Amino acid sequence: MRKEDLVKTLEQQLGAVKAERLAARRDPGLLAARTALKQFQSARLARSHADLLAAPDSHHAALFFLDELYGSADLSQRDADLARIVPTMQRLLPLHALQTITQAIVLDALSERLDTALARALGAAFSEQQYIDGYRAVSAHADRDSQLTLVKALGDSLCELVRVPFLATTLGVMRGPARLAGLGDLHRFLERGFSTFKQMKRPRDFVATIVGRERSVLENIFCGRAQPFELGGG
Repeated sequence: MRKEDLVKTLEQQLGAVKAERLAARRDPGLLAARTALKQFQSARLARSHADLLAAPDSHHAALFFLDELYGSADLSQRDADLARIVPTMQRLLPLHALQTITQAIVLDALSERLDTALARALGAAFSEQQYIDGYRAVSAHADRDSQLTLVKALGDSLCELVRVPFLATTLGVMRGPARLAGLGDLHRFLERGFSTFKQMKRPRDFVATIVGRERSVLENIFCGRAQPFELGGG
């Protein structure tokens, strides 16, 4: 894909993410429900992937996935940074780096939309069974499958990114100027994703493990299995 196409997608998806978050901030009840939902999902993922969090080789990468892709933190500043420097990124970043950022925001936009729909159904207080029932009732299987396909694509892009020559040096040099320019959150996201995947011996196995487990959870929920988050050998 050309840089021009990536930039167009990036700008569109940043707009979608911004609209979802603005709508939530204007509705205190929805904001509370979304926050409770994200906290529940983050805690569930930490349980499902406890071994990846515990293993020295994958610990930091697992934290990156939980914090940056599934966490409850407000990422509005990171997205505002992105929107502000899209033309600069198009000019300076390698294609693989721009693709990775774009994939992260495409995933973010879909996740935000799905979270909003589920949060509206559940409210700010719900049980695990209510979450499971609500997930099945308001989520289309195809959308949840697309979400996991995007997770895999982003993970694979990070695997490719660590092979780009001199990128670690470039990110290190950019750290100070990015902070001074008010782009610290964006740079931290890039550098953290790169460094955590660079540390792993088999990053593709890590991605495949997470996506495989989450696909099992997805199928368990839509098949109506009891205890869908229990994945046997883990």
